[in-house]
Amino acid sequence: MSGHYFDPKLKIFALNSNKPLAEKIANDVGVELGKLSVDQFSDGEIRINIEESIRGDHVYIIQSTSSPVNDNIMEMLIMIDALKRASAKTVNLVIPYYGYARQDRKARSREPITAKLVANMITAAGADRILTLDLHASQIQGFFDMPVDHLLGASLLANHFLDCGLEGEGVVVVSPDHGGVTRARKLAEFLKSPIAIIDKRRPKANVAEVMNIIGSVEGKTCILIDDMIDTAGTITLAAKALEEAGATEVYACCTHPVLSGPAIERIQNSGIKQLIVTDSIYLPEDKKIDKIIGISVSALMADAIKRIHENKSVSPLFERKFKESRK
Repeated sequence: MSGHYFDPKLKIFALNSNKPLAEKIANDVGVELGKLSVDQFSDGEIRINIEESIRGDHVYIIQSTSSPVNDNIMEMLIMIDALKRASAKTVNLVIPYYGYARQDRKARSREPITAKLVANMITAAGADRILTLDLHASQIQGFFDMPVDHLLGASLLANHFLDCGLEGEGVVVVSPDHGGVTRARKLAEFLKSPIAIIDKRRPKANVAEVMNIIGSVEGKTCILIDDMIDTAGTITLAAKALEEAGATEVYACCTHPVLSGPAIERIQNSGIKQLIVTDSIYLPEDKKIDKIIGISVSALMADAIKRIHENKSVSPLFERKFKESRK
């Protein structure tokens, strides 16, 4: 453990979605994970038992709402209720990956806005604060009537590429769609590189049709960046389009490796040299291939938890992580 944290009123509990990350975060903060049992009744109902007193404590629950999404959301909601009834002073949700975030508006008639529905359920359960990472759309912060600390993973991804010597004019950071331009520009600023945008039309969900490339990529090393990679259709088609446009090498990176369905096979068979991902979502052994390189968000999230607990500003973390690691 990296030193014992001084305040016994700070407690961190891990639910089932990503225990390895939770253990790293607790270690970086300097506390032991709280004692907790999470299991199910025989009909599948979730049962939670908090095995230590948390009366008057500031509790942080670490839970990504990744697959199985609905189980993980219910675990989180039941845990909030258990903590409130056990007289926790504050209940703070650390959600490295916020599921249902793609349904953040009505794109067509009679669609739900599920990102808002989940926010309503979290609010109704009684949470006091959210700490999250790279929301699919940053306006989701406004779906909550509570403080939301929204961390960004671009600096962590930038550190990896800088360590590999991938920076400057010979590198182009590429957004696979118009919606990710701000994210691509942030990474490009760290790498001091230009950006390009892939203009694509999506005929239906999880099917991407690449159209054309805005920007010059010929003879350059390209780095594709997205917030999440689900079925990997978009990113692998984008990589193919970049190769056809004369890119010498194509790397890809994302904060949230959802990697469902045919994703691993598509990445393995694509021209992508490396895919850099964070551990915001637990990656099981059958999804670990040589092309996928993992970096951890634990130190970033641990720093944020300590700053929130000490009533300090979280904003220095947007730049500091990057600068510290480049000394």
